[in-house]
Amino acid sequence: MSIATYFYFLTANLTSDSFLKAEWKNLALFNYEVAPQVLEKYLPAGTEIDIWNNKCYVSLVGFMFKNTKILGVKIPFHINFEEVNLRFYVKRFENGEWKRGVVFIKEIVPRKAITFIANTLYREHYETQQMKHQIVENKDTDTFIYQWKNGKKWNTIEVKTKKDLNKIEVGSEAEFITEHYFGYTKISEETTFEYEVTHPRWEQLEVLNHNTVLDFRETYGEDFEFLQHIKPTSVLLAKGSEIGVKNKRKLNIKERVYEIAV
Repeated sequence: MSIATYFYFLTANLTSDSFLKAEWKNLALFNYEVAPQVLEKYLPAGTEIDIWNNKCYVSLVGFMFKNTKILGVKIPFHINFEEVNLRFYVKRFENGEWKRGVVFIKEIVPRKAITFIANTLYREHYETQQMKHQIVENKDTDTFIYQWKNGKKWNTIEVKTKKDLNKIEVGSEAEFITEHYFGYTKISEETTFEYEVTHPRWEQLEVLNHNTVLDFRETYGEDFEFLQHIKPTSVLLAKGSEIGVKNKRKLNIKERVYEIAV
């Protein structure tokens, strides 16, 4: 039995309980201010774009999955791996309160089975590429490097930081970027998948320098080629924590039907 088939049978009877537990570590977040109109066709039904200080953001994020478990099981060769994604920020009003979430344009990982399950069962936008990472430790600084390969070309994002951890201030841009606890996926003009991501409040490292060498058009398509020519509004390095993904639901917005997704 292949790893992809094993994943499929493992998750076939998935309920609302937490299906994935892991650690997300050393999140490098490159944040770009964009016009909201760029994101309209990717907006899931029932959500609206979340704005901070009159700014609309997309973020390029590189990080490590560590100690990954699917339904409590560690799958060989799928425990520790890199991910790079492009995402934007939304909110959804339900039961008298706002749920703040993210929408992924694309998520790149180095494991085909993860791509297969995420795209087949949960309609995510995963893609498998060759990937690697490195942490360069010096006396006073750390440098975090994430890379993925398109064809024969390596793409690179790199962040150099101080070593001391700092709290993420309430009301700050960093809080807006990191404190979103739901994920939303557009299935159709009327149907959305929603899931919850649980984790404690994160801390951050002060960023001293950063660099990107990547082809936005090749990686994310024509809609996001313009990011090649603008500088990020900010760059963050969040240390991350243990996380859980649970409570996946299919939302039929037209009929207002809410059901557990299987």
